[in-house]
Amino acid sequence: MKTVIRAEGLSKKYIIGHHFRSVHDTLRDALSAGFRSFISGSGGQKRRLTREEFWALKDIDFEVKEGDRVGIIGKNGAGKSTLLKILSRITEPTKGRALIKGRVASLLEVGTGFHPELTGRENIYLNGSIMGMSRAEITSKYDEIVSFSGVDKFLDTPIKRYSSGMKVRLAFAVAAHLEPEILLVDEVLAVGDYVFQKKSLGKMEDISKQGRTIIFVSHNMPAVTSLCTRAMLLEKGRIVKEGDAVSVVGHYYSGEGNSAASVDFTSAETMPGDDVVRLLRVTVEDQDGKVTNELGIDRPFYITMEYELFKAGHPLGVSVSFHTEDGTYAFWSSDMICEAVNDKRKTPGVYSSRLNVPGNLLNGGVYFLSIAIVNPESLRGNKHCVEKNLLRIHVVDPIYGVRTRGRYVGPYPGAVRPLLEWDVSKLG
Repeated sequence: MKTVIRAEGLSKKYIIGHHFRSVHDTLRDALSAGFRSFISGSGGQKRRLTREEFWALKDIDFEVKEGDRVGIIGKNGAGKSTLLKILSRITEPTKGRALIKGRVASLLEVGTGFHPELTGRENIYLNGSIMGMSRAEITSKYDEIVSFSGVDKFLDTPIKRYSSGMKVRLAFAVAAHLEPEILLVDEVLAVGDYVFQKKSLGKMEDISKQGRTIIFVSHNMPAVTSLCTRAMLLEKGRIVKEGDAVSVVGHYYSGEGNSAASVDFTSAETMPGDDVVRLLRVTVEDQDGKVTNELGIDRPFYITMEYELFKAGHPLGVSVSFHTEDGTYAFWSSDMICEAVNDKRKTPGVYSSRLNVPGNLLNGGVYFLSIAIVNPESLRGNKHCVEKNLLRIHVVDPIYGVRTRGRYVGPYPGAVRPLLEWDVSKLG
């Protein structure tokens, strides 16, 4: 397939100015300066201006093929919007170049490309003409644009009187229906309601099936993994990860704190635990036995904890607790429910406790796993070993293509999302 976007050494520098006020040594100095400021309006203080170079993008290289759906993700300030502005020709790069083949439609900010004094109807034709379309071509798409946007009652109202949501709906409808060969979409879709977001994602999927290219910037990771075939992770103006969307999103989620799918303490100077028992290793595996922290929402996975018991006569219970990113306690489970654990005391040696987590239990998102080894018969709950937030997993929840969602693509609240039975019947 032919290359439609090629970035070569793309860089963008901004100059940031900082003002520093002189410090007053005494209260008298401060009062005098304030009085001079009141009389002269000059501020009464010496101000020093320094300038700092800030590289929003630094030496970016990538290629996008015709029909690709590429998600661009990263934290705020990573350079995502700057990249789209360069690709949209809104701003010029400081160094490097971006070669683009094809007609581009962009939706970067609320009301982008709209003239506030013109009506919705007039802006549809204005945007189409900017994209190089004839009036007849725009007219042939006009009814589809109006129907998709849902603002038909306000077409003869100036855009400046539209709400932000109305502007986004109309802007996306125009950008998506005027047959661009390349569609650039920023986080602006988040302004719309969930029904509109669902329609927009479906429309972008339809566009890509027609062989057109989509570049999608978003903080909505389920939307990225379901819509995009590829993704790029930006960090401080550089591409730090590029590849299939699920892998890149998983890398993004694991960018802070413990992220390994397996932790091995056997080579450490001190293993977690005490003179009774020590934790050796903890591993997360998918249903195929692959060690990974990227897990499909409808697939089972397994957590294996290996530990060594040094003293006989000590009952042990191994547990795992799951917390979401915001600290919500999702659930806790322990091998203390296992009869093999309760019926006999362990003799010294190396043991393994394996937790089977079924598919369709956890909601999509990031979870922290904490491990504990305790004495279950102690009234005070003696803890031999506690490792908080030891591992971090990412449960991938595609919006499309899994039976757990059916036709519903909206958000699911809560930390768990089991697949439960429903009976639907007609009563009359």
